Amino acid sequence: MDRLEEMRLFVAAVEAGSLAAAGRKFGRSPPAMTRMVAVLEERLGVRLLERSTRRLAPTEAGRRLAEHARRLLADYADAMAEAAGEGTAPRGLLRVAAPLVFGRLHVAPVVTAFLAAQPQVRAELLLSDHNADLLEESIDVALRIGTLRESGLVARRVGSVRRLVVASPGYLAARGMPAAPEDLAGHDIVVFRGRAIPPDWRFTGPDGREVAQRVAPRFAVNEARAAVAAAVAGQGILGALSYQMAEELESGALVRLLRGWETPALPVSLVFPSARLLPPRVRAFLDFAVPRLGALAVLRDEASEHRTVADDA
Repeated sequence: MDRLEEMRLFVAAVEAGSLAAAGRKFGRSPPAMTRMVAVLEERLGVRLLERSTRRLAPTEAGRRLAEHARRLLADYADAMAEAAGEGTAPRGLLRVAAPLVFGRLHVAPVVTAFLAAQPQVRAELLLSDHNADLLEESIDVALRIGTLRESGLVARRVGSVRRLVVASPGYLAARGMPAAPEDLAGHDIVVFRGRAIPPDWRFTGPDGREVAQRVAPRFAVNEARAAVAAAVAGQGILGALSYQMAEELESGALVRLLRGWETPALPVSLVFPSARLLPPRVRAFLDFAVPRLGALAVLRDEASEHRTVADDA
């Protein structure tokens, strides 16, 4: 059996939860479908499907194979369409991932504007402060903030950001302004725990020396805007991301602290897998999104009172 057809049948079986149903869709008998799975499992040396009297379900290995096979089949269809002269108009499903707050504020408007410009494209936007695995989760494009750690990804940079330490004017009037990282030990600390946060805040001194300051949060919360609200209310000093509190910095509700100790700016990039053909919908989205995101004020690392920051989520 042709290997591409084998993948098409396997994906159909996983999606239908039935070998017989998948076989009917492609004109294959139940025994032929059973043999196809058996040959595939023997070749790979792993069990791919768990069968019961009512339904089948993929094993972990089967689930991973189905995810990769879906992308392979989509890439094949895109390649054939483009070779036949039908690939000039982007079409199909575009899956984009981004950090929660940044995605809601800045990526979602870009995606919806792209859909308005490309009527044959559908889109899913996945917002999370945890980095998605692009291949495992069949994601076409992701916004990454920070130095890339994954291999096999291509990046198109759209700007840079920086971490900030801030507090409300009321808190500073009552408790004083820290002049150096070690002064934080005598202050109340507010922490946004979007993911595992180390107990040390890191700084870079005027002489280039790196400093790690241990902090003990008085208030920790797993939602960024709640942490910002607590800082605005005078609950303590917040270490967070400027795009999450840009309005508060602009209005003066929060004041930027320890400016001479800020760490270097972090790159912000749109990334996509390199080891595959780039479908027209992804290429079109990158061309559409890069200049629009690059024009955002929150992605310009300027030496101004309201310079932006971000997380490597």
